[in-house]
Amino acid sequence: MGVTKTDLFTKDQNEIALIAKVLGHPARIAIIQYLVKANRCINGELVEELGLAQATISQHLKELKTIGLIQGTIEGTSVSYCINAKKWEEVSEMMSALFSKFSTSCGSDCC
Repeated sequence: MGVTKTDLFTKDQNEIALIAKVLGHPARIAIIQYLVKANRCINGELVEELGLAQATISQHLKELKTIGLIQGTIEGTSVSYCINAKKWEEVSEMMSALFSKFSTSCGSDCC
């Protein structure tokens, strides 16, 4: 989808697509799963947990932070990351609204 074509879609459609794009990498899903499981701010633990280079993890964290799904705080020379609860709820509601619109009442007879 070209940059100029996004104006054909609603704000919500564009936002869901952006979120899906950012979530479209398994390393980012692993980072989110780790943050959810930890349920606290973390910093250098991701390198050991995921086995990826610090630079690679930093790039993935940047993408997740750009859409607001995670937030970071500077503590001395390191940055600690955690789930942004407000954005998490927004994304959860957005995705639930999208997926709840489909009805399985037609069963296997739809197509």
